[in-house]
Amino acid sequence: MPYSRISIIGAPLDLGQGRRGVDMGPSAMRVANLNARLASLGYEIEDLGNVPVEQAEAAPEGHPHAKYLPQIAATCQRLAQQVLGVLGKSGIPLVLGGDHSVAVGTVSGVSQFFQTRGEKIGLIWLDAHADMNTPESSPSGNVHGMPLACLVGIGPPELTRLFGYQPKVNPKNAVVVGLRDVDDIEKPHVRDSGVRAFTMRHIDERGLRSIMEEAIGAATEGTAGFHLSLDMDFVDPKDAPGVGTPVRGGATYREAHLAMEMICDSRRMISMEVVEVNPVIDEVNRTADLAVELVMSGLGKRIL
Repeated sequence: MPYSRISIIGAPLDLGQGRRGVDMGPSAMRVANLNARLASLGYEIEDLGNVPVEQAEAAPEGHPHAKYLPQIAATCQRLAQQVLGVLGKSGIPLVLGGDHSVAVGTVSGVSQFFQTRGEKIGLIWLDAHADMNTPESSPSGNVHGMPLACLVGIGPPELTRLFGYQPKVNPKNAVVVGLRDVDDIEKPHVRDSGVRAFTMRHIDERGLRSIMEEAIGAATEGTAGFHLSLDMDFVDPKDAPGVGTPVRGGATYREAHLAMEMICDSRRMISMEVVEVNPVIDEVNRTADLAVELVMSGLGKRIL
């Protein structure tokens, strides 16, 4: 990695998710000894605690097609400012979610930092879902199904216009890998957006190595580097049962590690987040433990 200090930021947000429990994801990953395990790789570790998040019981649900949108936007704004501060001190932001709507805050902060330097960023999104719904297309109104759309400039201004500009990432530099559950009305958003999308069929036919080489190439073309957004439902539920929205047929344990190892080998990752760990439906914290293993592979741990 370009810097030796990792700044961990918890974002225990579950307002964008219909199933409760992902707000405990940051704690579960810390319980899995994240900080000490990263320190064993030689990094200086700084844990900044958690950004303040409103609780669903104390907040109005709001518009049924974009539930808790003002509260989610406020959390993302706070998170973006913290990420911006970490990068300003030459640190590596590592954000622990929470549901995937926190990515709007993380990526906005990273994008803003490099925008002020006249540079662009890329984005690699490892996920079973496209997360490219809008309030008009979403069947559930859950904002965690919208963040990738927001980051490429499609969606409610409360999320697309953080720091006053959009898109945060040029769609040609955004790649989603692992798709296997996309809403019918969402599919045109994916196809027409310019985002490069690789489904599990692509992985089955071509192999993950080929897919990741292409993904890294797209995310680094003309950019300062890329942000990695890892939704733990990228991995098959057999290995990661405790996730917000599990979908059968995901990446295997070794495929997930290979993806992270190749990301590390590229030396172009500038920030990372891990989201949708849900200890409520997990088995003795093994999904959080796997999340920490994958972070370790992404930050330099090797078999030999």
